[in-house]
Amino acid sequence: MAVIKAKARFVKISPRKARLVLDMVRGKSVIAAQAILANMDKKSAGIVSKLLGSAIANAENNKALKKEDLYISAVFADQGPTLHRYKAATMGRASAIRKRTSHITVELDHKKKAGAKKEKAVKGGKK
Repeated sequence: MAVIKAKARFVKISPRKARLVLDMVRGKSVIAAQAILANMDKKSAGIVSKLLGSAIANAENNKALKKEDLYISAVFADQGPTLHRYKAATMGRASAIRKRTSHITVELDHKKKAGAKKEKAVKGGKK
């Protein structure tokens, strides 16, 4: 089964701030993650919620999967390009301001069925 991906690139938020929200939804079911994101008071929660909706739409339209059977297998924020700005400082100097951007990726996977056959552990090795 292929993993369903959705990416948001060049998002105007620091990856460090985005990771605070991403850590809350990693490994959760899609429905639980949407509920968590809807009740968070962070800027990145809205961005991640919109991206999660896009990933769900990809799964439903491209792979014909149900929303109830999906969970977030991986979610991460990578560093995007940094915009350099300058602010006037005392004594004629300029202090640098770095406006950081992120590339956020959400990967969804299909839940395994409860009655599925489990793999047997292989015994052996060195004695």
